[in-house]
Amino acid sequence: MITLTVNGQEQHYEGDPNMPLLWYLRDRLGYTGTKFGCGMSLCGACTIHLDGVAMRGCVTPVAAAEGKQVTTIEGLSPDVSHPLQKAWQELDVAQCGYCQPGQIMQAASLLKTNPNPSDADIDGAMAGNICRCGTYTRIRAAIKLAAGQGGAA
Repeated sequence: MITLTVNGQEQHYEGDPNMPLLWYLRDRLGYTGTKFGCGMSLCGACTIHLDGVAMRGCVTPVAAAEGKQVTTIEGLSPDVSHPLQKAWQELDVAQCGYCQPGQIMQAASLLKTNPNPSDADIDGAMAGNICRCGTYTRIRAAIKLAAGQGGAA
């Protein structure tokens, strides 16, 4: 049995330990904010936090979460009060919105380790998260706003 904590709640899993964590989160626990994109860790739509570090849920097996804290977009801030979520809304970042949970989770990991990132820092940290709608300028502006750097697009 695998024991992990998801969004602050202890969970137990007795299935295939190699099942992608993404499927466990979405299909078994109902955390559908984390999206399936490419299934190969190339797009970032499935980004979650494992002990506070951004990971790709589509290629991370459930077994890798044994004894760890898993945070999904739903657990980042249940009332949507996280500074990134507020900045995303204020700057109207999302277009289609599909990639945005992964973008926000990646950005949250960045701000945790670098609370005052430069444009180059942001571009480097966010490079693995694809936005098909091309909202990269608004994403960068929202990260800067959440970091207290203004954020004008």
